[in-house]
Amino acid sequence: MREKKLTDEFNLEKNLKGIRFLIGSGLAFSLMSVCVKAIGDRIPISELVFARATISIIITRFFLYKNKINPWGNQKRLLIIRGLFGTAALFCIFKALTILPIAIATVIQYIYPTFTVICAYIILKELILRRIVYSIIIGWVGILLVSQPEFTTNSNIKETMLAIFIAILGAFMTSLAYICVRKLSSKEHPLVIIYYFPLVSIPLSIPFIINDFVLPVGTDWFWIIGIGIFTQIGQLCITEGLRLLPAGQATSLNYSQVIFASIWGVLLFHETITSSIYLGGFCVLISTIISISASKTSQAKI
Repeated sequence: MREKKLTDEFNLEKNLKGIRFLIGSGLAFSLMSVCVKAIGDRIPISELVFARATISIIITRFFLYKNKINPWGNQKRLLIIRGLFGTAALFCIFKALTILPIAIATVIQYIYPTFTVICAYIILKELILRRIVYSIIIGWVGILLVSQPEFTTNSNIKETMLAIFIAILGAFMTSLAYICVRKLSSKEHPLVIIYYFPLVSIPLSIPFIINDFVLPVGTDWFWIIGIGIFTQIGQLCITEGLRLLPAGQATSLNYSQVIFASIWGVLLFHETITSSIYLGGFCVLISTIISISASKTSQAKI
């Protein structure tokens, strides 16, 4: 009886710790979005990607050296492909944040688990369940609801459609990057996988910087450093949170980023959160949870 009580207390403490890490992750990533939103109209996206990658590669390389881990990995080709997809996703996400309200861009980004399940079925031949169809329908209804205020308030329909398409493309690229991570995680250390992201991002962003460089001044440096620092904190927190909690629960808690992003959007950028956005965000959350649970069930059957 005493052993059961100790086990329950340990599990409760473990869950509470995981919850704190995931909420911290959501807060960190939302602050990263604030930094991008605040500076994205002055500094080109390529420079922001470069700055984010530079800070990340310095921090990751330090931990690789400290833990005496070979930074180059074993599956170099797949690691580079993961870096390419991750870099493309980052360009899209940052661009969407500069055009769309933070809450809308963040909600659309969270459609990526649905894409991940579909891509896993096509690429990894993982079994796909019937309920994933319902997940896809609910998720896209959510995107339509979230996007609706932009279509009714923005007179430039083409610009709105392009911004939403970029956000969706970012979610799709994120899902492809996650598929690569899933393949890599069985043989590569997590720090090696993270390391290849900026290792690819830096050379890819340099040509764009050369053609369209803008020298940051004053507080611009504060926002640029914030992008790198908050991203790294978010990555560390979500990694630890996913280790401590089941994927379904972790995903729903990580959705706290949408809540934080909405708060910052209202307080800092005077954005309006309509009932349509609330309802759309809820639909995407439900779609995400179904996608995660369907993926776990299918993997258990294989």
